[in-house]
Amino acid sequence: MVSRRKFFALAGAGAAGSILAAAPLKALYSKEIRGQSVRSQGYGSLVRDPNGLLDLPPGFQYRILSQTGNVMSDGHPVPGNPDGMAAFAGRDNTIILVRNHEMNLGEWDKPAAIAPSHKTYDSTGRGGTTTLILNRDRRIIRDFVSLAGTHRNCAGGATPWGSWISCEEDVSTPDMEAVDAAHGYNFEVLASATEPVDPVPLVAMGRFNHEAIAVDPATGIVYQTEDRPDGLFYRFIPDQPGNLQAGGVLQAIALPDLLTLDTSNRTRTIPVGQPMQAEWVTIADPNPPTDTVRLEGANSGAAQFSRGEGIWYGNGEFYFCCTIGGATELGQVWRYVLGSTAEQGGTLELFIEPTDANHLKNPDNITLSPFGDLFVCEDGSDRQSIVGVTPDGELYPFADNALNPSELAGVCFAPDGETLFVNIQNPGITFAIWGPWIGA
Repeated sequence: MVSRRKFFALAGAGAAGSILAAAPLKALYSKEIRGQSVRSQGYGSLVRDPNGLLDLPPGFQYRILSQTGNVMSDGHPVPGNPDGMAAFAGRDNTIILVRNHEMNLGEWDKPAAIAPSHKTYDSTGRGGTTTLILNRDRRIIRDFVSLAGTHRNCAGGATPWGSWISCEEDVSTPDMEAVDAAHGYNFEVLASATEPVDPVPLVAMGRFNHEAIAVDPATGIVYQTEDRPDGLFYRFIPDQPGNLQAGGVLQAIALPDLLTLDTSNRTRTIPVGQPMQAEWVTIADPNPPTDTVRLEGANSGAAQFSRGEGIWYGNGEFYFCCTIGGATELGQVWRYVLGSTAEQGGTLELFIEPTDANHLKNPDNITLSPFGDLFVCEDGSDRQSIVGVTPDGELYPFADNALNPSELAGVCFAPDGETLFVNIQNPGITFAIWGPWIGA
């Protein structure tokens, strides 16, 4: 990540999960503004890990699936900096885990994502994705690089047609950096891939500081966030739904009744829960030579958001987060409700805006459990933890990084809901966690 998150990075939920995920957030915010207790016992006090890796509640256990530097099935070392992930159902009861690697240019102390030259987007790019195929016993059957030559693959999102969109959080070009190709694109990795995919930049989706995506399954329209203090909220209308390489139209949301482009709530008061009519402005040049997509959008009246993060979809609604939004910069969660047709703008409202930093410290990745609790990677300065949030808005500890101060990232559940996956980004360890889940 460019810097530590200060609020929820909503990423990777399925179509039904967004509304369920919104309930714990709303309940937590409601308790907060009423001054009520938000603490819960959850699964009980964490048990110190004798191996010094992950402290978990009683009855839970983990397995190390993968570590940076280990040799994979393709003969290459596991790349460094594992980050965003998604889990898919594979054939014969297997689980397919597609994992980002947020590798920087010149980060030579860690292995890069390696593929044949014709499957490498940019020979200087060290990031990409790896794919892990697991059996029912949570053991690797096969693992390999599935995208190579990209840069700072941080977050992304799963699609309804069974792929992972890996987002570059960097806009380097050969004119400004020692790179051989322009960056700042999305790349698609099919969950069914058995080797490195062709690294085709999805140019029409825009060249900017991508963070995450979510797809409206009814139309195939892709909604995108931008990790900039003055970033925009985008939608990409594909010419062929489900085929993102076929081109399309990039647009940014506008709020004509707001009378300002700034939604940070530091210059005016935007009430929580008040829908605002939205419009969409078309981006004429989605692939400029410099980082100007958001500037073009703002010049056309598009609203500006304070570091857009991850995004969830469900039942015609999208929830996305702004890391440093709000009067106290503790973050904001926005809700966009689709219009009755794709041409209509829909409505946007400020869903929650927390005020108490003591309840959660710098939450990062988040995922929805099968039983309705949220699991949040808390990326604080004194500890790196996973915190549970119940549907009633109560918090409880679930896991602590007992190894070091590195962030936990990529938290997601297996399709059957029995396994939680998460990374310690540095030194680069991917875990499978299971135990007495509620309702199991």
